[in-house]
Amino acid sequence: MSNLDWVCVPRLYEVRKNHLAGRATLEHPLKQQTVTMVDSNPLSQALEGTDPLSQFARQDEELNDPLSQMVSEFDLKSKRRERDRTEPEDNTLQWSTRRLGILNRFTTNEKLSLSTSFLVASGSLDGGSDSIKAQTVVADKTKYRLEQLDHFDDGTMRHMMDLTQPEYIQRFEQLKQELTQSWNNDQRVKALKIAIQCAKMLADTTVLQFYPSQYVLITDILDVFGKLVYDRLRAKASGLPGVSAVTLEREREAARDTCQNWFYKIASIRELLPRLYLEMSIFKCYEFLTSDREEYEKLLRRLTHQLRGIADPLVSSYARCYLVRMGVTVTPSKTYIRENFGDLFIVYPQIFRFVARFNLHPEIVTASSYLQLYAPAFDYMLLCLVHKCDLYTQDMLNECKQLKNNGAILMSILSSFKSEFIATNALEFVELINASETPGISKSQLLRSLGSSVSSCAPLQEQRVTFLKAAFETINKLTDPNEYINCVETWAVFVSQYFTIHEVNRLLGELNTRMCLGKAYEKHYPQLQNILSRIMQNYRSIELLLIQPNFLPYLDLFQKESVRVEVCKTILTYYKQNSEEYTCDAVVTNALMYLGKILNDSVNALSVEDERRQISQLINVFIHKVHFGRDLEQQLGFYVEARGTFSNLDAVYVTLVHAACKLATRNTSKSTGFIKACIAYCFITIPSISAVQQQMDLYLLCGQLALRHLCLGQADSCFEAALQLVNELPAATVDFEGKPRSLERYLVTYLCNMLATLIVVPDSPEQGVLYFLRLLLDVIGKHEFKADSTAPSVIYLHALDMLYVQSLERYPYHIQGVVSNDDLYGHDPKFLVEINNLCVQVVDAILLQLKALGVAQQQRQQAELSLDLFLRIVRYADLEKETVAHLALNLWLLANKSQTQLDVKTLPQTLRVVELLYKQLRDVAPAQAQAIAKLLLRMRNS
Repeated sequence: MSNLDWVCVPRLYEVRKNHLAGRATLEHPLKQQTVTMVDSNPLSQALEGTDPLSQFARQDEELNDPLSQMVSEFDLKSKRRERDRTEPEDNTLQWSTRRLGILNRFTTNEKLSLSTSFLVASGSLDGGSDSIKAQTVVADKTKYRLEQLDHFDDGTMRHMMDLTQPEYIQRFEQLKQELTQSWNNDQRVKALKIAIQCAKMLADTTVLQFYPSQYVLITDILDVFGKLVYDRLRAKASGLPGVSAVTLEREREAARDTCQNWFYKIASIRELLPRLYLEMSIFKCYEFLTSDREEYEKLLRRLTHQLRGIADPLVSSYARCYLVRMGVTVTPSKTYIRENFGDLFIVYPQIFRFVARFNLHPEIVTASSYLQLYAPAFDYMLLCLVHKCDLYTQDMLNECKQLKNNGAILMSILSSFKSEFIATNALEFVELINASETPGISKSQLLRSLGSSVSSCAPLQEQRVTFLKAAFETINKLTDPNEYINCVETWAVFVSQYFTIHEVNRLLGELNTRMCLGKAYEKHYPQLQNILSRIMQNYRSIELLLIQPNFLPYLDLFQKESVRVEVCKTILTYYKQNSEEYTCDAVVTNALMYLGKILNDSVNALSVEDERRQISQLINVFIHKVHFGRDLEQQLGFYVEARGTFSNLDAVYVTLVHAACKLATRNTSKSTGFIKACIAYCFITIPSISAVQQQMDLYLLCGQLALRHLCLGQADSCFEAALQLVNELPAATVDFEGKPRSLERYLVTYLCNMLATLIVVPDSPEQGVLYFLRLLLDVIGKHEFKADSTAPSVIYLHALDMLYVQSLERYPYHIQGVVSNDDLYGHDPKFLVEINNLCVQVVDAILLQLKALGVAQQQRQQAELSLDLFLRIVRYADLEKETVAHLALNLWLLANKSQTQLDVKTLPQTLRVVELLYKQLRDVAPAQAQAIAKLLLRMRNS
């Protein structure tokens, strides 16, 4: 079609926009409107019961109806329960919150043993698996159970040896299930025997380090037993619903008798330990025998005195802990707990006879590990003693002072007492720790507990400096690096939260000095990381931390590269979250650059994409935060330095290019020198980015920015560089899900944007008429598209649009100060000839695409492209030229051949568009309108 006589016609019609009429409204137009239908018929209201008289009648019926009243009361109670449920519960004394921690803390690899007669699959005592049959006489039933209890024989015990810890725990779960099943099968004596055998195991301290966990497992079973007994008695005492008062009193009397029988049965147990544990497990059942609080006190004191008969201090301590557990559920009194501690302090020296023995035989258990076994019991008892009661806090502290080897008690006091009390007596606690010489409890352990407490509640302002100085005098005397670093790790929160930056800097300096001795830092990287994290988390200003003299030297302690990188990530993460909006401090900026360089240097060819993205995000944050105000040259100098520092991260380079473009827009002076410097910075930086797609976007952005600021030479260079990259663009890229994604749609969008920009770009005298459009067409011609792709056709159609705009006397938009081609050429005929020749070239290219689509049997795409080109010819070209009119008609016929592939409305709408164009031109351009009329006639005839 090189003989096509294309001539662009001027636009002689006005382009109208049909704006929708607006109106004021008080409601959002998308708000859902609710329409309520009101029936004004009185008869229908009366039938439905919505009239006033019917409503009053219904209310009277509901008030007189007892069932309605019960429903209302039930709803009210339910609401109250719901309200009570929403109130926060005090779970401080809940044992369930502690049991899991004990099970995880006290474990063993040694083999365990278990003795019971209830895990034999074939049967059980006295008849194997035969259950107690229902008796018609209550006396016979009771006699039978007592006989079973009397015939309990240890000879039937089965000893299970060499159990691992999971097997041991599984056996106890089986015992718990067996106890519950026996109770549900009305085998009360069997359930009692299981509880007795479990309680006897609490005297076994063969595997010392597992004893606290063993205590938790066994007391779980005792708790189940106690709950079963209590629930049974409660059910008996409550009676059946609707019974008379006489019957209910008889039921309560029977429940009291049953309760007494249970205590009598337990009192008949020969051994002290199971007898005490069983009585304590059902201690709550005493409420069926008495409601006097003083009676509870007497019972608890009696049990306290009986516990003095247990010789082993470890077993005795946990038995007292169980007594306190049961006691706090029935009485708020603390007297019996204080008495238990009085007895405990008497036997306390005996604990250290065991400690001395274990010092001679550390292969059994170390002294420190042995004393830690007492911690759960001591902690819980002390917590119960001081919970909502400050009566005994000072008394217990004074008692602790009088004790020799008081480290174990002091440790529990620091863990259990309120932080406010410890803060008030902080100096006194430091003196106690300094004076403590307890085997198995080091001063570092005590200091860690003290540091943890004062971190949540600090001493008075006037005491803090003295207190910190006294504490660190002891900490600095610790010769073991492990003890020292563990102490500082705990105290770092207190120092950073309540002291000035000078104290924090001094702490970092002392750490640098101590941990460099003998390269101790190599063994304590986790602690050093935690110290830094806690300081940054609790100190108010991270910028102040960054400029401290000892901060960056502290980072030199992390010689291992992986750890060093993680530390830098942590610092920049805290900076991202807690820093000021902007910073211009040179020291802070240098520190951030130092951290970013470490991260940049850690990136190599083996680094995963997620690692690169994470590091880039952290560096980009602080790049955005560095702001030098009106000193734009210094800002650009920072970007130049950053470009040289972060050479391994494309995402950072992209951020720097955007930042430099933004910096150029802040220039308020009339001089373009600084803007050219910013664009030159971008032009130099962009080639270092590996992704071609990002390079193309940035070149176009920089070109548009240069054009906006009248830097035409820089704009030409950016546009030319962008077009030169088109053929380097890969056919597809990989998305986040790992699937290939074609880039053809991106390329079409990009080049359409480019064409829209090129409309206002004036031709350079050195490069000829429409140089960039010719370059774009040349690039598209060389680019490899898919065989059935419509992408080149879309680009050519938009190029035709751009060429038609170039032919107009006045372009639809301009950039202020830029002399576009409409002013540059002044609608010169030679310029129009060049445009018409290029239009012919573009149309030829589109016709080749139509032919290729026909060969590929893509009738739908071929028909759509034919109509698109047809409409452009009708609008843009002079239809008086026969070759043009003939081409337009052929395109219409080609589309009609595939009308079954198109939407049924497409062809009629296209025809209406041509008719509308005829009406618009009928008066202003009769010759052009006549050519369109001829075309319409030929279209209808065909």
